Amino acid sequence: MKLAAIWGTAAGIAAAALIPYVAQLMPEKFARLPVSLPVVAIAQGAQALVLIGLMALLGLRMGHRVGLGSPLLHGWINLRRKPNWRALRPLQAILIGVAAAVLVVAASAFLDPMLPKMLHPPAKAGAAASALNGFLASFYGGIAEELQLRLFLMTLLVWLVAKLRKTAPSDPVYWAAIVAAALLFGAGHLPAAHQVWGLDAIVVFRTVVLNALAGLAFGWVYWKRGLEMAVLAHFSADIILHVLAPLVHSGAVA
Repeated sequence: MKLAAIWGTAAGIAAAALIPYVAQLMPEKFARLPVSLPVVAIAQGAQALVLIGLMALLGLRMGHRVGLGSPLLHGWINLRRKPNWRALRPLQAILIGVAAAVLVVAASAFLDPMLPKMLHPPAKAGAAASALNGFLASFYGGIAEELQLRLFLMTLLVWLVAKLRKTAPSDPVYWAAIVAAALLFGAGHLPAAHQVWGLDAIVVFRTVVLNALAGLAFGWVYWKRGLEMAVLAHFSADIILHVLAPLVHSGAVA
């Protein structure tokens, strides 16, 4: 319960911080809202706190049975243990996140010219505003999405197989769960892609594949290093994609 409360609170704050980025992406929709942006942020944060907090609780309970979970916070809260940084390998998690982001950028450079940009051009915003909003959005990706896709969904898939087979999960089971969660992670970005370009075959392919590539990396880190390191890897990737990329594209960074 303590762990779930901490993660739920973090998810709620991250969901509230996401709103400026979403408002930049969909300015017409937010301009028609009958309430102010702070009110939307508070409502989204409260909703995420409850829903993702419950998902975190379920994921932690299931993960305890299949060797998945949140080892860093668990050790600190319940056992008051000092972190074993050599086993957690935070630098490795950061490097994996950066590598995943570089792979996504390289693949998008090939796919983006095929996108129907005239269908619904992305919202214009200054580089500094885009970078700041991207920084705030990175907390949602790193925390809320990892809680939903890795701690809850990936753990659920492994737990179900283990329960049905009544044996400890094998490596192929973990890999199958990693792939399934990564594909669903990619599919979860389709609504945002629809707002930018509309949906056709290349948009669906690009959105699912690029996000799934990153999801595979985050899933592996979650399996081998725990939730905290998956959060760190995802956050590192989003800093590259949503903070540095707007600055580089604008020429603000040499």
